[in-house]
Amino acid sequence: MKISPPLKSLIQLGLGVLWVAGTAPQALAQRNWATDASYTPAVTVAALAPSAVIPAATGGMLGMEGASARGNGLPGLQSPNAADAARTPGAGFSDMGQGTGPVAVQGLKNDGGPLAVNQFQRFVASASGQALPLYGYNLFNGNNFNSLTNVPVPANYVVGPGDDIDLKLWGSIDTAIRLTVDRNGQITIPKVGPVTVAGIRADQLEKQLKAQVGRVFNNFELNATLGRLRSIQVYVVGQARKPGAYTVSGLSTLISTLFESGGPAATGSMRQIQLVRDGKTITTLDLYAFIHSGKTAADAQLLPGDVIVIPPAGPRVAMLGALDTPAIYELKSPEEPLQAVLGYSGGLNVLTTPHKALVERIDNANSQAPRSVQERSLDAAGLKTTVRNGDMVTLLPIAAQFSNAVTLRGNVAAPLRYSFKPGMRVSDLIPEPAALIQGDYYTRKNSMVQFESGKAISVDRVAGDVKNLLTEINWDYAAIERLDAKEVKTVLIPFNLGKAIKDKDPANNLQLQPGDVVTIFGVNDLPVPIEKRNQFVRLAGEVMVPGVYQIAPGETLPDVVKRAGGLSRNSFLYATVLTRESTRLQQQANLDKATRQLEANIASQSASLAQNASDAEKISQQAQAAAQKALLDRVRNLKASGRISLEMEPTDPVMPALALEDGDSIVIPHKPSFVGVFGAVLSETSFIHKATHTVGDYLEKAGPTREADLEAVLLIRADGSVLANKAQRSWLGFGHGTFLRTPMYPGDSLFVPELVDRRTAYTQFIQGAKDWTQLFYQFGLGAAGLKTLR
Repeated sequence: MKISPPLKSLIQLGLGVLWVAGTAPQALAQRNWATDASYTPAVTVAALAPSAVIPAATGGMLGMEGASARGNGLPGLQSPNAADAARTPGAGFSDMGQGTGPVAVQGLKNDGGPLAVNQFQRFVASASGQALPLYGYNLFNGNNFNSLTNVPVPANYVVGPGDDIDLKLWGSIDTAIRLTVDRNGQITIPKVGPVTVAGIRADQLEKQLKAQVGRVFNNFELNATLGRLRSIQVYVVGQARKPGAYTVSGLSTLISTLFESGGPAATGSMRQIQLVRDGKTITTLDLYAFIHSGKTAADAQLLPGDVIVIPPAGPRVAMLGALDTPAIYELKSPEEPLQAVLGYSGGLNVLTTPHKALVERIDNANSQAPRSVQERSLDAAGLKTTVRNGDMVTLLPIAAQFSNAVTLRGNVAAPLRYSFKPGMRVSDLIPEPAALIQGDYYTRKNSMVQFESGKAISVDRVAGDVKNLLTEINWDYAAIERLDAKEVKTVLIPFNLGKAIKDKDPANNLQLQPGDVVTIFGVNDLPVPIEKRNQFVRLAGEVMVPGVYQIAPGETLPDVVKRAGGLSRNSFLYATVLTRESTRLQQQANLDKATRQLEANIASQSASLAQNASDAEKISQQAQAAAQKALLDRVRNLKASGRISLEMEPTDPVMPALALEDGDSIVIPHKPSFVGVFGAVLSETSFIHKATHTVGDYLEKAGPTREADLEAVLLIRADGSVLANKAQRSWLGFGHGTFLRTPMYPGDSLFVPELVDRRTAYTQFIQGAKDWTQLFYQFGLGAAGLKTLR
């Protein structure tokens, strides 16, 4: 028994013990025709019985990860000729001919999983703190490469056993048939006989067949094309990610099969991949040349029995730092010029300093300290120096420092770096105040007038746009950041921006140095006194010119009304509504606190009553709990208004000299002609105001119900103030006579609460809020809160 050289290579690579059968007569016949195609097939290989296979052989190559990807691994290897038993008839042609077509080759997929990390990668990660990939190996990651089943057949393709030939004849003979080349390299044409086609190039096939058919027929035309091509079995061995036997298309090449098999493992070479045929190396593939420049000169078409050998990786160096492709690179020789390795990484870029690079080298001859660091320049001479196995090359970035720049940033028109000139001062960097107007100011200013057609223009929107249109500059404070090179620290130098730009004050118009950073602040960046801010108020209602007005610090309510043209004839100063945001926030905080107290009281009361309650009481408690929940929901909907009562008399001719704040809203209503009565009354409505009528008169008109709590009646004045009846019942049966005789003014409202169980959440809330007066006055609810709470 003779073992062929390729099989010896397989055994040496640790693929297990294989049984080599003798050469079959059919294989001898193939050898005769294959000689012309420069191909000598390997002997037929069959596997030992499972019991005879050593354990190391059952998992693929010794020491490698995984077994074969698809098809058969080397243990249990299928003979190339054995595939003939699985032929199926071709579709679309008559079955006049002999043989069957080959089964369509399915696309192989690399399911080898993520690439393992090798020892050198771990060393680099430990030494540098960076996990570097192996250059080029991601080419095979997640690859869904499909076998070459639907590509044109090249002209130099050599026909062999298993190929389908689609033959069409017309004229003196008319037929269309698919013929499969048998293992003897022949097809049988009806009425012509066997014709040898194995070893013929695809571009010579039609000529050869026409000559053979012409020996029998005259006056005919012939068309011959290759249909489904044969599948071939090849082997991927060595340091492969998925070593094993692969059944691939007859058109497969060395590169395409590497894609199908998953490529080299982390320990395999990318630069010395060999194609072995009959013990001879046909070609050696450098995948770096393919990846970097697309060179495929070393690629070769595969033949049955070919062996792809991936040897262990050669010397490796790590490239880190300021380069486009940090990775671990394989050298083709023991030492290579640094410039050659940089070529694969994309070369030096503009952000890499050419003055110095660091090379960490391993010298095993020094047993005490085998690692050393070298410095190299990246000039022409330095790029010619060599790197070797285990080197770690770190390219350094350029320094971030500017040699002649000063930076202007913050609330400015153009935050940029500017060229420094000797003697340069702040006023040279900011020559005029207009340089502080930000770029989008005019864009936003122009868009303010583009209101939506047909919709009312909101005064509040205008006020907000005016305030936000331009960020106010803090003219009193700006700063220069300067690096003190001697002390290696940043020094902050403040100055008065207004004096530096407007007045050119030498004490503030400071001289600049290269590298300075000048920061301009806005009033929102560093809070400034109110008197130095732009302030706006909204004035509406019964004034001659309602609108949004800018106010000066300390300006009062009468001052703004005067600027607005004064009051109209219908104005009712007593009911003026002044709302302020700071007041609203405080009122809302108080209301939220009372609401939380109510919620806690309801929970505590429910838990306490439920312990010792009878069935009848539980039903009552459930109804009460539902009422409490409804009340709590209504209380949560209450919103403070932020109203400030001006505490005026109805006949006062002028408003108090109250200083206004930014964001205040003043609404001066017209004089109403009615008063309102709400709550537990029979006639909940508004009544015409009569100067002679009092609280008692209007209560009598409205008619309190039986559930009315007349001891808690509230008089809510039009100016926002609240009066409460806290006395005992009197001659009318409710309230103190003084309260009942209180006059009511236009716009006033009376609120009559219901008489409720003192244990309910309703009363708890009122008690938590101290009294009704606080509820409507201190929370700023006013008459508008009645419907929400009821």
